[in-house]
Amino acid sequence: MDIATGTSVLSLWSAVTNFTPIVGAFFSDSYLGRFLTIAFGSIASLLGMILLWLTTMFPQAKPPHCDPSSKNCKSASPAQLTLLFSSFILMSIGAGGVRPCSLAFGADQLHKKDNQKSNERLLQSFFNWYYASAATSVLISLTVIVYIQDHLGWKVGFGIPAILMFLSAASFLLASSHYVKENANKSLFSGFAQVIVASFKNKHFALPPKVAEGCYHHNKDSKLIVPTQKLRFLNKACIILDPEKDLKPDGSASNPWRLCTVDQVEELKSLLKVIPIWSTGIMLAVNISQNSFPLLQANSMDRHLTSSFQIPAGSFGMFTIISLTIWVAIYDRLVLPLLVKLRGKPYGLSLKERMGIGLLFSILAMATSAIVEGIRRRTAIQDGFSENPRAVLQMSALLLVPQHCLNGLAEAFNAVGQTEFYYSEFPKSMSSIATSLFGLGMAFGNLIVGVLVNVVDDATKKGGKESWVSSNLNKGHYDYYYWLLTILSTVNFLYFLVCCWAYGPCEEEISKVEDKEEDMKEEELTKSKELQMISG
Repeated sequence: MDIATGTSVLSLWSAVTNFTPIVGAFFSDSYLGRFLTIAFGSIASLLGMILLWLTTMFPQAKPPHCDPSSKNCKSASPAQLTLLFSSFILMSIGAGGVRPCSLAFGADQLHKKDNQKSNERLLQSFFNWYYASAATSVLISLTVIVYIQDHLGWKVGFGIPAILMFLSAASFLLASSHYVKENANKSLFSGFAQVIVASFKNKHFALPPKVAEGCYHHNKDSKLIVPTQKLRFLNKACIILDPEKDLKPDGSASNPWRLCTVDQVEELKSLLKVIPIWSTGIMLAVNISQNSFPLLQANSMDRHLTSSFQIPAGSFGMFTIISLTIWVAIYDRLVLPLLVKLRGKPYGLSLKERMGIGLLFSILAMATSAIVEGIRRRTAIQDGFSENPRAVLQMSALLLVPQHCLNGLAEAFNAVGQTEFYYSEFPKSMSSIATSLFGLGMAFGNLIVGVLVNVVDDATKKGGKESWVSSNLNKGHYDYYYWLLTILSTVNFLYFLVCCWAYGPCEEEISKVEDKEEDMKEEELTKSKELQMISG
């Protein structure tokens, strides 16, 4: 297949791979539990990698080799494409099982029911180092694996990841008896549907007073007795009008499609409330997903570090990963303790602040990309290469490093902040969904990139003009395209500020206020006792 078709296939696969985790999250939280979902996902990923490796091992599994510049290359047969796409599908299914559950499953192992304050600091550190370790694995794939593929061929290059996946799946399954396993005990899909139907059926009922505890149906062991006041129209789903008619002798609802629990209502509310803030992360995903254009830029620039060694064009993404990993380590070990001392808060930057800073870094990354591309394009034209996009300029590709580093900082702040925000705002029964929402935003970002590029291409080549995103990098205007992303990212940041204001204080901020009030009460009580002892 040609480059355009291959790029479209990979973009679609990337989008599907980012979408399947939300499906896996629902199955995990509703039916299978996190352990089984990870186990099935690991096995599916392993099978997918084995199939992909087989396409390199047998000549019949791929079309014959030919020069890419030749127009007589033979296309892959339907059977060969079926084998290739089957490997992609299995790896996407595997990602749907592993990605949404691994972070939440790890948090399950660390959760201490008797020490909430310790949990918050421990989980914050765990989230940071989880992303650092994930980034390190990506860094290895962009450097070591790419090097092996370039120098030892695809057979070894695809075989090593398959072996590593086998070792990973085997070690996970062999340690099964040592894990804390949270069981799934309800269907979130049906629970959400019941709340929507019940609130619609009860839409004519008047809401009880805010403090009327006995008017709402709740689980016996639940801490939620009265629903919150946001999205109040959903509160009608848990109103008890006639206890004898609405409730069974054991206290459960006679008709769950007319009467729901407060927990069910709050679970749906928690999902609906975060959607606006979640949507602000899609623009970040669009910016991060600009993979093919920086690759074209790197190929047209001098990538030599020494006279005999040059960085592969596909490895420049490692600078994004390096900056992400280094910042996470610095933030967790140096910046966070310093912020705790300076601000007097046990959590340093709030989750919303971290997300906002990430969006600002994303704006800077796109602006830097636009400036560098403008310089590169002018240099190419001045050197007489406007008609030769394959020409290598006497311009160091290291100029691309700052934009990659800024993207890494954007992801370090926003991605980790987003995931921790969802995890803290959602009930524990929705932990897998919480940790999969960032990936869902990445899926939408991948899809939007394709649409945006097509729209820009169609709009800018009208009247016989050269498209901004022309296949000839030197005649196009990729710098204008990056400036467009900069403007869209700035508008998105303003939208984020509005969403944060509308959302109000998050669970993290509320709990900190409550803790402070409790500490003040204890301090006042201690002082009063001391005064009594002195006066006595």
